[in-house]
Amino acid sequence: MRGDYPDIIGKQVRGRIDRPLGSRHPKHPDLVYPINYGFVEGVPAEDGAAQDVYLLGEDGPVVAFEGRVIAVYRREDDVEDKWIVSSDGRDYPDDFILEQIAFQERFFHGRLLR
Repeated sequence: MRGDYPDIIGKQVRGRIDRPLGSRHPKHPDLVYPINYGFVEGVPAEDGAAQDVYLLGEDGPVVAFEGRVIAVYRREDDVEDKWIVSSDGRDYPDDFILEQIAFQERFFHGRLLR
């Protein structure tokens, strides 16, 4: 839920990856995912779909994940927040996270919340 990010940070979550590393965006085929992107099962987001996740800590495409939420990317010009999940236990620095998600987030205005 928007505004509740302190309750999310540190939480263990699991979910599915529907856009694995190396795949193309279904509506914009020139957009290739440099990281795994998916959703948390059973957690609805503000847009009514499952909560979206950028998954860090995997070197290749995966189908499912389990990890810890280390940050939230708040889109200021959209209703969706994106959770940043670490599957390898690392707490990645802000600039690394922003660099990893820039392929898609460059189209939005937002900020990283910790």
